[in-house]
Amino acid sequence: MVIEEKQFVLSADLTHRLAAIDVGTNSIRLIIAEALREGHYRVLDEEKASTRLGKGLASTGKLNPAGVDQSIEALGRMKQIADGFQVRELRAIATCAVREAENGLEFRDRVKQETGLELEIISAQEEAHLAFFSVSRAFNLEGTNVAVADIGGGSTEIILATGNFIEAICTTPLGAVRMTELHGGSQPLDARGLEELLEAIDRELRKHTRHVLLEPHQLIGSGGTFTALAEMVMAAKGQTEVPVGGSEVTRADVRHLLDRLRKLPADARRAMPGLSPDRADIILAGVAIIDRLMRHFNLNRVTVHDRGVRDGLLLTMIDQSLGAPSMNAHEREVAIERYAARCDTDVVHSKQIARLAGLIFSQLVDRFALHPADRELLEAAARLQDVGYLINYEQHHKHSYYLILNSRLAGFQPHELELVANIARYHRGAEPKKKHANFQVLSARDQQRVRQLSAILRLAGGLDRSNSQQVRAVEIVPDGQRLKMLVIADALPEVDIWTAKRRREAFEKAFGVELEVEWPGPSQPAAQPVRA
Repeated sequence: MVIEEKQFVLSADLTHRLAAIDVGTNSIRLIIAEALREGHYRVLDEEKASTRLGKGLASTGKLNPAGVDQSIEALGRMKQIADGFQVRELRAIATCAVREAENGLEFRDRVKQETGLELEIISAQEEAHLAFFSVSRAFNLEGTNVAVADIGGGSTEIILATGNFIEAICTTPLGAVRMTELHGGSQPLDARGLEELLEAIDRELRKHTRHVLLEPHQLIGSGGTFTALAEMVMAAKGQTEVPVGGSEVTRADVRHLLDRLRKLPADARRAMPGLSPDRADIILAGVAIIDRLMRHFNLNRVTVHDRGVRDGLLLTMIDQSLGAPSMNAHEREVAIERYAARCDTDVVHSKQIARLAGLIFSQLVDRFALHPADRELLEAAARLQDVGYLINYEQHHKHSYYLILNSRLAGFQPHELELVANIARYHRGAEPKKKHANFQVLSARDQQRVRQLSAILRLAGGLDRSNSQQVRAVEIVPDGQRLKMLVIADALPEVDIWTAKRRREAFEKAFGVELEVEWPGPSQPAAQPVRA
């Protein structure tokens, strides 16, 4: 359900003029806005230029020369407009075309030299986060498994989420411009030509979503292609007064429109009610992508979001502009606790595991030359290892990985979150393997860190398998060529000891040492531990 935007009274203290520019494969868009209370804004002006910067990119690997010149001219004009509004901050981002092109950096440098704009080339992951941020502020996603698709000229980002928690981001080369150039569609297609286009889209969807575990209940479409789809469908039904944002389109509508578009020449498409003429030659491929997305996720309706990456960027700027404070250690702790609570984890159990993991780590740090700062990453992973239960129990450790990785948890750098996510990923199930995509991308040093820290986490988790918080402490003492772990508890923690023994194999591999686990009894004093 779309959230109605509230009206807020402007305040001199909170009013800021901001501008955002999105340099896409097909067009460049500027938005100038005035920030209001609680993260909302009022649009002051907008500008668009269809420069086709990414035309021919699929075959040449480079930005279109004419598109480059037109884009720089348009960016200079947009900067002058923003300067006229005396904006406090202007951010310009470039997405798929500039990101992929061989001469992308050269284009960025020309933009700086000729217009004075600092153009940020953002990653596909960042692009997806901005699109999802825009959707999450416009729709109530609570209790829903949702797929958000953002179709651009060069790529389509698919975000799978449970409520406001991103579980996976899939980047595909399914851009409306790219697919038109590779498979046709700017002119009429016969039935076989359309089938070949659809099959090509299906192949890419299967390839890039093969590891997705979440089954969405709802599809929300972001970007100009979805907006054009809704406007054409509503125009055909005479619903010209119905707002596009939040409207729904059925798959039957999509299929009917797709069949109609594939028979029309470009001139006839340009005259279609609801369709912008500058999108006429690429609309067939765009609607085909929507059709296959709906088929792939087995959904019969798509909800249209008439905003997107630009809106997400502007909302991010507003949040930052209104003074988000830097995080201290206490606030970082609060952020972990809030995130764990929002995912409905067993807070008492996870805190016990984090405490025991920290105790084990502190007794190994000198002996195995561990990095002291890694204790905080380990304890964070322990606190968040079960957030994947939010999606389901089966393979929840994999869901935890994706949720943590995409959480943008306050106080953690992206690389730190990647490590925390990997440590949590291996708290159960298979041990780290180089064939695992998430593990493969780590450096050799980080792979070793994940092996050792996740092995500690497995042990700590085993020591509260009974979920009774029976274990008060652990002490690790040398025993010849082995290590002995003494489990301190008032009564025999039989289930916890049994589970820790079963989980010690990963520890022995990671640290190259045999490990014995035993309970010294209720009153027997523990041996002298390795220095904590």
